[in-house]
Amino acid sequence: MDREVARRSSLAKWGCRVAALGGVAALAVYLYPSFSRWASADRSIDRTRLRLGVATRGDLLRDVSVQGKVVAAESPTVVSPAQGLISILVKAGDVVSRGDILAHIESPALQNELQQEKSALLSMQSEVDRLTIANQQANMQNLQEVALFEVKVKTSKRAMERAHTLFEEGLGSSIDFEKAKDDVEVATLELVHSQKKAQLAENTLDFELQTKRLDLDRQRLIIRDLERKVSELAVNSPVSGLVSRVDVMDKDTVQPNQKIFVVVDLSEFEVEILVPENYADEIGAGTKAAVQYESEEYSGEVKSLSPEVESSQVKGIVVFTGEPPSGLKQNQRVFTRLILDSRSDVVKVPRGPFLESLGGRQAYRVEGNMARLVPIRIGSVSVTEVEIQSGLEPGDQVILTDLTRYEGAQTILLRD
Repeated sequence: MDREVARRSSLAKWGCRVAALGGVAALAVYLYPSFSRWASADRSIDRTRLRLGVATRGDLLRDVSVQGKVVAAESPTVVSPAQGLISILVKAGDVVSRGDILAHIESPALQNELQQEKSALLSMQSEVDRLTIANQQANMQNLQEVALFEVKVKTSKRAMERAHTLFEEGLGSSIDFEKAKDDVEVATLELVHSQKKAQLAENTLDFELQTKRLDLDRQRLIIRDLERKVSELAVNSPVSGLVSRVDVMDKDTVQPNQKIFVVVDLSEFEVEILVPENYADEIGAGTKAAVQYESEEYSGEVKSLSPEVESSQVKGIVVFTGEPPSGLKQNQRVFTRLILDSRSDVVKVPRGPFLESLGGRQAYRVEGNMARLVPIRIGSVSVTEVEIQSGLEPGDQVILTDLTRYEGAQTILLRD
């Protein structure tokens, strides 16, 4: 059954060996680059475990994200104007307009005080009228006295002229002439004094009358203030909006300045934000903001920032600069971004843990299956992106994952 097998020649054997060696050589040439990269790499890692990002050119917004709470721009607290018994006319949740009556307060003491002051006003008005008449009478008497002295002066002057004529004609003595001259001087002095006395009396009476009139004006102001307080016993809504809270019960006795209602103006809302303390120095009035509501962003700006730090946070107010969203509700939570800086046409990469792990001075740039550690210089840092001032070019791919455990390896092989 056996058959003879022909033996291969030596030439055929050498051909097979040469072919095998050629295949090994070709495989070595094919695998050499991979082997070379593997041999030159300091470490290796599975590519699927890494998060990669691509450097791009564009605009970068440096911002900070904070939680906000919708608050009404106006939510005044209505207080009791006086002590009394209150009658509530509205309840929490009622829609009111500006000037609507929310409650009535019965205050007999205030009403009685108003009547007493009005009675005092009438009495003071009568006193002013009486003093006015008395001044007129006194002025008339003083004017009459002045007129009598003027007549007396004229009479004494005529007597002096007669005495002078008789003296020159030798029919009268010089003594009579001198006496007539003295009578003229005395009458003139009496006239001057009576005129000054009348003027002083008139000024005095006018001063007293003016004082009484000022008291009368003061009394009118007192009554006007009491009338205002009485009118405020009908408690009005200061704004148009919604009664959010009623702090007293119907028919309760309230005290002056006691809280009664809180009315919320629904026509204008603001966003109350809490900013981390370390960002407070970079934020001020006018800082741009973006309020996110129902997947849309609405522009706004910081209106004010509290100078006080509470629990490592600073409270601020953001107002809408454009058309505000509709349907906002008091105390509703919204997401808010505060834009600290805006840069255009810069090289940027997505923000990742590499920024902190490598100190912002280095990054692993991906070159095929290798990642090489290169120095970089960063600029502005936003919540989602990092500006690269040098070290990377648009299109470069970098590792965003934290590679601290590789202890600064210069090259890393990326295994597929």
